[in-house]
Order: sequence, then C-alpha cells, then structure tokens
Amino acid sequence: MKKACFFEPLPNGNVKCGLCAHRCTIGVGRRGLCGVRENQDGVLMSLVYGSVCSTQVDPIEKKPLFHFKPGSRTFSIASVGCNFRCLHCQNSSISQYPREHEGAVIGYPVSAESIVAAAIAERCESISFTYTEPTIFFEFAQDCAILAAEKGLKNVFVSNGFMTPESAEVIIPYLHADNIDLKGDAGFYKEICGAEVEPVKDTIRLMKEGGVWVEVTTLVIPGLNDSEQVLRGIAEFIVSVDASIPWHVSRFYGTYKMTDRPGTPAETLKRACEIGYESGLKFVYQGNLPGMGGENTSCSTCKKLLIKRDGFTVISNAIKNGNCPACGTAVAGVW
Repeated sequence: MKKACFFEPLPNGNVKCGLCAHRCTIGVGRRGLCGVRENQDGVLMSLVYGSVCSTQVDPIEKKPLFHFKPGSRTFSIASVGCNFRCLHCQNSSISQYPREHEGAVIGYPVSAESIVAAAIAERCESISFTYTEPTIFFEFAQDCAILAAEKGLKNVFVSNGFMTPESAEVIIPYLHADNIDLKGDAGFYKEICGAEVEPVKDTIRLMKEGGVWVEVTTLVIPGLNDSEQVLRGIAEFIVSVDASIPWHVSRFYGTYKMTDRPGTPAETLKRACEIGYESGLKFVYQGNLPGMGGENTSCSTCKKLLIKRDGFTVISNAIKNGNCPACGTAVAGVW
C-alpha cells in the first residue's frame, strides 16, 4: 500500500478523491468505485502500489498504436481494478476482480526498478500501462514512468481517459503515447460504462496539447454505438482536436455480460471507416479484422501504401524519416 495522490480530507474522516473524474467521496473504511483506493482513518491509500496481476511483452500494434514506434516491443503491465464497469469488458477477470470478489485485491509484488529492468532485458522500447485502467494504479505507473524515461524508454497509457485534469497534467511530462477509448455517446457511457463522456474528451484534448502522441479506439457494438450519428459524432470530435489522430474502429466479440450480442459485421466497420474519412480524418483503421487491408497505413496525400500489416505484425514499412517516400508528405506519428 501507499498513500494515494490527489485526495483531500473532508469532515468526519471522509476524503474526496481527485484522481479520476468520478471524484468519489469515500467514508472511513470504504473504497472508491475503482475498488483499489481505500480510506484508512482519513487517509486515502492505494491498495495496488507495487502489485501487478499481469506482465507481458507485446507488439506495440496490440495497444493499438500504429503511428508510434511501429514494429517495436512494449512491456505491458496491469493491476487489478477499474473505475468503469463496462458490460463488454474483454479483461473483466482482472478489471472487475475486486468488485466481484468481495473486495479482494490480488497481484504479486514488484518494484519500479524491476519493471524497468525487465523491459530493458526483453529489448522493449516502451512500457505500456494497459489491460486494466492505468489511472487506478497511478502512483506506481508514475514511479515506473519516471524511471523508464531516465533509462531512455518510452511510456504508454492504454486508457479509458476518465482522468481529472490534475492527474493528467502530472503524468503528461513522462508519457509519450496514449491510446484512449472513445466508446460512444453520453447515453452509451451512462448505461454501459457507468461513466460520462465529456471528461474523456477533455483528456484527449489535454494529452494532445501536452505533446503526448494520441490515438483513439472505438469498439463498435451492434445496436449500441454503431449508428451513423454516433460514429460521425466521434469522428468529428477527433477532427476538432487534430485530423491526424488515428482512429481505430474495432470489431466487437461477445464478452463478459454481452455474450448474447452478435459480433460486428465487416460492413459496419467499413462504413465506420468511410465516416471517419468523410469527416476529415487522415488515418482510420479497422481492428480485430485481420487480413482485410484495414490495418495498413497509406499516405494521406498520394495514397501510397506506407505500412503493410497482418494483424499486429508489420510486414513492411516504407516511411522514410517520417515522410512518404513518393510525395514527401510528413506522416504524423513517432517513427
């Protein structure tokens, strides 16, 4: 355990957490919605500091990040817990563990030094805080990120974006890339995630303004967020921040509490891509649908194929010094 960041004391021993946009008021002996931050006698404590439930070496494309160090390896870590309760969560066995196991917190002890050393030993170029929501293990992620940056590694968040401006501004100096889910409209967030959409949009703006490389993912779920109106609204918002932000529209498969819902038709993802380009985006990708060509990167000006992918594998990369070799157009990203 470690004393948490971003909380203020309230009367009667209560505390108000300022880490994520829920801004939970937490009574003595109680926890926030994330399930891993507990009020212990008027002091908010992180129950997952230095405790991870998963570590793995991944291709950076799995995050997904397509314009950030393509073809590189990233050292992925996670702790249990989440500040969302998404009914379709693909990692519910760890994200919802405290909520579904009477508050139990599992994991094995590690240090920031050991995580960074492991990333270097595995020839990774970055550390990704992923699988669950990195905001809920912020203190440990921050310590890892600071040390990683000192050692020349990049730091990546794969996040729901439901941070407060205070916490976002603290991590931004040590963060190099962030793939943020923009899941749907306000109704979707309320009914499916137990959250709100506007703080997510605010985080996307803050990360971009802070110099963090940002990519956005939308898991397209039939009947919930696949309408023309919802998809166009997401695309137009991204364009309003920066038309060069890559948008990943990914295929849904039934998981967790949505096993009865059908997978996303390929035609729906194709139409989502069209909507993205019609709205002014320069790069739109189809996720969870390998072999269909929707994972490749082409020049936004001359349409030359620049990066060919098969799933998470880079087959070829023609980008030269960040530019298209055919027409010289600068390709937004970290190459």
